[in-house]
Amino acid sequence: MAAEDGKFVKSGQLNLWTERFGDPGDPAVLLVMGTSTPGLGWPDELVRVLVAGGRQVIRFDHRDTGRSDWVDFSVHPYTAADLADDAVAVLDAYDIATAHVVGASLGGVVAQLLGVHRPERVAALTLIMSAPMGVDQGPAWARALAGQEPDPGALPPPHPRLLAHLMSPVLRTTREEILAAAVETWRVLSGDVLPFDEDGARRQAEYAHDEAGDPATAGNHDLAGRTLTPDRLAPLSEIRAPTLVVHGTEDPLLPLPHGEALAALIPGARLETVEGMGHSLLSEGVPGRVAELILSHGAR
Repeated sequence: MAAEDGKFVKSGQLNLWTERFGDPGDPAVLLVMGTSTPGLGWPDELVRVLVAGGRQVIRFDHRDTGRSDWVDFSVHPYTAADLADDAVAVLDAYDIATAHVVGASLGGVVAQLLGVHRPERVAALTLIMSAPMGVDQGPAWARALAGQEPDPGALPPPHPRLLAHLMSPVLRTTREEILAAAVETWRVLSGDVLPFDEDGARRQAEYAHDEAGDPATAGNHDLAGRTLTPDRLAPLSEIRAPTLVVHGTEDPLLPLPHGEALAALIPGARLETVEGMGHSLLSEGVPGRVAELILSHGAR
């Protein structure tokens, strides 16, 4: 899908690759992807439905993904708040004062940060397969990896199948091995209920690997995402933008209670569950369904 406007923009010293689709005079939707995933993680089908619904749509490659600049994290560490600053820089580059900000997974954390700390830039929020930005997921992971029962007072850990997949030692040296491993990870994240879009996953993996200056730096997002800085501990009750929380019933990384907890913490937030959706947009019917939810929320 060709963008009407594709360009690099500046965020501080970094160059970020961005694409805009649709009429610049239409209300803006800013799509913020999750951990280690470039803007292509937002499927073309989702973008087409939003544009057909009268929205201009902007997606972009995070720092350390796709065509955007990569960072030496040991020298210049960054946090989710810096990713939020990147999102604001993208809006500034297109002269957009406010946008409907849509974040997936870690992108949902970025969107929450904008909702709390930059409310003047946020017309509405849609938070997809995300979790409350101030919750430390580390203890739940540690208990699960140690074979211990989950803490009944905590949000649930990832599904055992996903943990086993992520922890399995696999030697990946050639391009084909790296791409095959990425596709398999997306397959597991997508769950077993809906048909998996293997071609879409392959296309996304090829772009992430081939366009990146250093594909390994995408792992920096894990480091940034796990850092609970004070700005992430701000109460979500401070969010005033109309908020929609979208979560799949089969999410193996952040099971449905994460989305339920997120919606409960934001005043007036509405929760929509998508039957069969896992932790990706790479399943049949999911991109169009999610796009329709975004449009209906914006219309409200």
